[in-house]
Amino acid sequence: MTQTIAFIGLGNMGGGMAANLLKNGYAVRAFDLSEEALAKAEGHGAVRATSAADAVTGADAVVTMLPAGKHVESVYAGEIFGAAKRGALFLDCSTIDVATARRVIEAAVAKGFEMVDAPVSGGIAAANGGTLTFMVGGADAAFAKAKPILSAMGKAVIHAGGAGNGQGAKICNNMLLGATMVATCESFAMAKKLGLDPQTFYDISSVSSGQSWSMTSYCPVPGVGPQTPADNGYQGGFAVGLMLKDLKLATEAAASVGASVPMGNAAEALYQLLANRGEGARDFSLMIEMLEGK
Repeated sequence: MTQTIAFIGLGNMGGGMAANLLKNGYAVRAFDLSEEALAKAEGHGAVRATSAADAVTGADAVVTMLPAGKHVESVYAGEIFGAAKRGALFLDCSTIDVATARRVIEAAVAKGFEMVDAPVSGGIAAANGGTLTFMVGGADAAFAKAKPILSAMGKAVIHAGGAGNGQGAKICNNMLLGATMVATCESFAMAKKLGLDPQTFYDISSVSSGQSWSMTSYCPVPGVGPQTPADNGYQGGFAVGLMLKDLKLATEAAASVGASVPMGNAAEALYQLLANRGEGARDFSLMIEMLEGK
């Protein structure tokens, strides 16, 4: 019997994820506040719901992909818990703060449901291509039930531990990414001022100890390395505003547990400066232009 998934939140990431569930044989009841997003989901074969509660009614599992912790908590408390059938599984794929993730999962478990937090890594292209990485927090039994659903949308599904640990893994990973991209950008900018050709510096650093994903898979210099948003005017990819959101989550989490994150703090401050220039919608590798004084 075909499993029915309620999918709530059909934005840049959620739309592609829902489409991949449909491609892999799941039935999807979709809801979003955007008419355009709903129409697109319908075009992929989803059934349109009139509200989150309507989407959830009768569904075997619920996937949410929402902007922030306040939205997640509001939708689960206000609509999902009351409308979901007994035994429904909840999977929140949003990137939110650890405390809210744990609070919502605790509330779900108290009401007799199983739930995981399962934020993603990979961006819009991976969401569309079904190659996301999921970092999952929750009980072993809930993870076992969630894994087949997540596998229909991604290439890697990794259990990070208890409730909230998926969010913890995601924000630590993205803090590392944000700081590494800043270092990559400033290194290219400095190399150029020292008279090094960017391609030559790439050829050296990409096979030396300075190599990183930001260097070899997402090079911030147009025309160097594989194709990246840098080759498209820094459009698409991972928006500055989203990186800033994740860095704020990371530094807040660090403060809550007394972790020292000087590089994370510095990266947050720099991306804040970039966002303040009105560049929140462009790709985060645009950092190189700010460091070059453009």
